[in-house]
Amino acid sequence: MKERIGLLTAIAFAFLLTTTTFAQEGKQMTRLARLVIDSTQLESYRAFLKEEIETSLRVEPGVLTLYAVAEKNKPTHITILEIYANEEAYKKHIQTPHFLKYKNGTKDMVKSLELIEADPLIPTMKVK
Repeated sequence: MKERIGLLTAIAFAFLLTTTTFAQEGKQMTRLARLVIDSTQLESYRAFLKEEIETSLRVEPGVLTLYAVAEKNKPTHITILEIYANEEAYKKHIQTPHFLKYKNGTKDMVKSLELIEADPLIPTMKVK
């Protein structure tokens, strides 16, 4: 039992050290994408977005989080939380076939796009 607790403590410490060091180095890239979508094309936009997010999270290790929400009273107003391992991972992401399919497929659906660079308040916190 003591061996198991010791091993778990060592693993937890290594994880904490790794994530803390990673966050302190400032390599992680976080931002919000705020979009307004043409209401007549909202369902098509959501289908493109779903495919792009699911594919990115499945095949790109540098894409840590892509989480999209729509405002309850304004469903055409969408915010996406984007977290990448680093800027290089982001640059690779925007060159992938699935991202380019999303970008090109939705360009006439997006009425406005605002990209907001952000700093995590608790950088070691993981999104579950």
